[in-house]
Amino acid sequence: MDLAAFRLSLGAATLPDGLARPVAALWHCGRGEWDAAHALVQAAEGEPDHDWVHAHLHRVEGDLSNAGYWYRRAGREAARGSLDAEWAEIAAALLAKV
Repeated sequence: MDLAAFRLSLGAATLPDGLARPVAALWHCGRGEWDAAHALVQAAEGEPDHDWVHAHLHRVEGDLSNAGYWYRRAGREAARGSLDAEWAEIAAALLAKV
């Protein structure tokens, strides 16, 4: 699935089959379902892709201190651009791994 198809899937009633956990979390985030997204990444903390999405979620929440912690755990620089641009960057990177 590419980024355009992933964005289109946000309008579907259910999560697309076969998504890796951090991508599924981004799907929920893209639909405004922060709690569902957070539960997915929190269950697998310590894995860099999960921690990267976790950082983004805390940035969405407005908790920049906590986001900074997760960026460091993920080995990433803290994002400074728009939330949508970061969401798309993470989604494209993770979808390319499939």
